[in-house]
Amino acid sequence: MLDSIFNTTVTSAELTFTDALLTLAVALILGAAISLTYMRTTPGSFTQSFTLTMVLLPAIVAIIILLIGSNVARAFSLAGAFSIIRFRSAPGDPKDIAFVLFTMASGLACGVGAFGYAVLFTVILCAVMFLLSYTRFGVRKSVQKTLKVTIPENLGYEEAFAEVFARFQVEYELKKIRTTELGSLYELVYSVTLNENTSQKEFLDAIRTRNGNLDLSLTMAPTMTEY
Repeated sequence: MLDSIFNTTVTSAELTFTDALLTLAVALILGAAISLTYMRTTPGSFTQSFTLTMVLLPAIVAIIILLIGSNVARAFSLAGAFSIIRFRSAPGDPKDIAFVLFTMASGLACGVGAFGYAVLFTVILCAVMFLLSYTRFGVRKSVQKTLKVTIPENLGYEEAFAEVFARFQVEYELKKIRTTELGSLYELVYSVTLNENTSQKEFLDAIRTRNGNLDLSLTMAPTMTEY
């Protein structure tokens, strides 16, 4: 019984209207399931255009596979037609790229008529994505940030904030020192690692009490150019 379901493929070189409708329907359903999985596992950071694309992409890939069939000449002509299309977009998140490949694989399976495998793999991978999202797999418990602090020249910068860092259990490394205001002030640049339970406001307030309420900043997503 199961073998008959998973071995159902389009073996005929002639495309029929019924096969085309069935392929299109299955591809759209799987695309909608993948899109819903993406929205549920990526709350608040997805766009409508991308979610709609994931719904349609399996159907588009399936249609291309149906039209090509086993005709080699048709495959080369179709590849030439698509080569004139230029896609311009900013590099996406690795998770977005994975979902794009996921939808394309689902459409490819539908296009060759392997509906059983298409549904099986889609259900398994969607369940895996929900499990990884629920368990917060790969989420870092500490975050590295850049702290810039301005201190007066009479305050020793070597151990100026060591007690504050120790109290909040913040790992730190002094990256850069420079003078400002004709040498009357020092600007210190630290690379700090904050625990997820650390109160950033209380931490910055403790720093302010030490530097006389001079300028300070905490960069949320530091880059190498910050130093």
